[in-house]
Amino acid sequence: MTSTQTLGAARAAYYEANHFGADGGDALEWVPIKVLGLTLKIPNSDGRRRAVRIHDLHHVVTGYQTDLRGESEIGAWELASGCLRWPAATVLNLFALGIGLVLAPGRLVRAWARGRHTRNLYGENGVEHLLPRRVCDVRTSLGLDAAPPRARLRDAVAVFALGLPMLALMAAPLGVAIVVIRALVH
Repeated sequence: MTSTQTLGAARAAYYEANHFGADGGDALEWVPIKVLGLTLKIPNSDGRRRAVRIHDLHHVVTGYQTDLRGESEIGAWELASGCLRWPAATVLNLFALGIGLVLAPGRLVRAWARGRHTRNLYGENGVEHLLPRRVCDVRTSLGLDAAPPRARLRDAVAVFALGLPMLALMAAPLGVAIVVIRALVH
């Protein structure tokens, strides 16, 4: 991808590179998510579809990858740059934050700091009108062309304050399963 490419062309290359299909998985009823070698499927609701159309453009303009660490980074960035009016984006990003605390806490804190100093596309009315714009112009309009800011203690506090409860929520079923298995074995 080059920064002079249109957002539409860059998104198409992003879809192809990540094997998401020509529509980015928009037509799927259930979306596969790979976590620690397991493939989980979540419903592809209308709210998720609307949020992911923007989320995918965020991957293009920020450069965050689609592995678990990259999804955690973009989740932190989207939360800090403002996605709270989008329930699907908020919930998915909070879960990504919880996972990221285990995998890449430093990267999460840096992404959060970057998000506090930039804007995102969640205020846009759809994405189709953005696709003819050049990636470099969109990056500039969002403040992503500036050097990333230095992460501060308040960035770390925010990430851990939001991420730890999500991590606990995700770990709870595992804890229950361990207790049940131990009770059955003994």
